[in-house]
Amino acid sequence: MNGFKTTKRIAFLMFACILISAFITKDKDKIKLVDFKNFYDSINTKGSMVIYDTKNKTYYLYDSSTLNKVFTPASTFKIPTTLMALETGTATDENFEIKWDSIERWSPNWSKDHTLKMAFQNSTVWYYQELARRMGSNKMKELLDKMQYGNMDTSGGVDLYWLTGGMRISPMQEIDFLRRLHTRQLPLSERTIRLCENIMLADSTSEYKLRAKTGWSATQNPEVAWYVGYFETKDNVYYFANLVFPNEKSSKKLFQDRKDVVYKVFKSLGLLSFQ
Repeated sequence: MNGFKTTKRIAFLMFACILISAFITKDKDKIKLVDFKNFYDSINTKGSMVIYDTKNKTYYLYDSSTLNKVFTPASTFKIPTTLMALETGTATDENFEIKWDSIERWSPNWSKDHTLKMAFQNSTVWYYQELARRMGSNKMKELLDKMQYGNMDTSGGVDLYWLTGGMRISPMQEIDFLRRLHTRQLPLSERTIRLCENIMLADSTSEYKLRAKTGWSATQNPEVAWYVGYFETKDNVYYFANLVFPNEKSSKKLFQDRKDVVYKVFKSLGLLSFQ
């Protein structure tokens, strides 16, 4: 029986590699299937992760069954929205301010005037909804199509489609978009991309710079929480997409835990060291 289970597991892994290879091996990238289950178990969740090591052209994959499935981007969509707002001039720069509408929402951090950079860091939904309304659905759809972001589905309302509407993206697509952003392969100005990367800066040490964004949707089935971004070192760039599936047993600190998992995974792989 154990031999049968082992054979079945090997067959599944080979099949998973074939499916994933069809998506990512256009540049002859290598694939390493890794086991990060213990990190997700420690925060009482299930999840999946993909990491791309640029220098070594290697993908590290955990739970390959979900890496090409699509989910709502939630607030990771603030990355392309920031790009679109800057490119269209809807937001002039990171200091572009929108006045608070005085409506109290679930996060106390949202109850004040916001600049673009503040809204990104606080993940302030109302600010980005206002940006979307000012840009308009036609302009956003045009730019999303040009950038080839996710499924490019803007159904569900100009200020809701990435939250409760038709927009979907997979972990592999998140990685693809981040790579095209950082390598300047998006049809956007250098100024737009540079400003967006500055806004995305989440952590900086002598060893690396981390540019990243969280996302969480409690209104979809399944409920999902994201952490996506990339570490820039002196001689390499590591892209990652961490997708977590919260449940009733999840830690109350899951907002931070999904970030901590990324650090622990990178340390366990020996890709980066952290204090």
